[in-house]
Amino acid sequence: MEHQVNKSVSRTLAIAQDFGLLVVALATLVAIGIEIKIMVDNRFVSLTDLLLLFIYLEVITMVAVYYESGELPIKIPLYIAIVALARYLILDMKNIDTWRILGIASAILLIGGAIIVIHYCKTLMPDKVKS
Repeated sequence: MEHQVNKSVSRTLAIAQDFGLLVVALATLVAIGIEIKIMVDNRFVSLTDLLLLFIYLEVITMVAVYYESGELPIKIPLYIAIVALARYLILDMKNIDTWRILGIASAILLIGGAIIVIHYCKTLMPDKVKS
């Protein structure tokens, strides 16, 4: 009986997770469409527009990788965080004080360092690190 309950709960959570990922993918595709429409209407493409599209593509990639492998890779959200911080810097460069710029740049460096550590941990200890 307990095994049946665990199996049912596990199946329900898997369905909820798949539904949530589908919602994320669809919402991201809608956001891409809206951003492209804005660029076409403005007849101008800025670096921030491209970085935003890149963030959207990374989110779609993250969903696709999850569906292909069944695992959510930790590096993709870190890449998204770096691009988001860079986009924030580019958008508000004139309005941000020096200390905040240094803080954001430091955060980008720390996240980049974390990506390097994760990469080397996976390379040096593949049997102990799964995804």
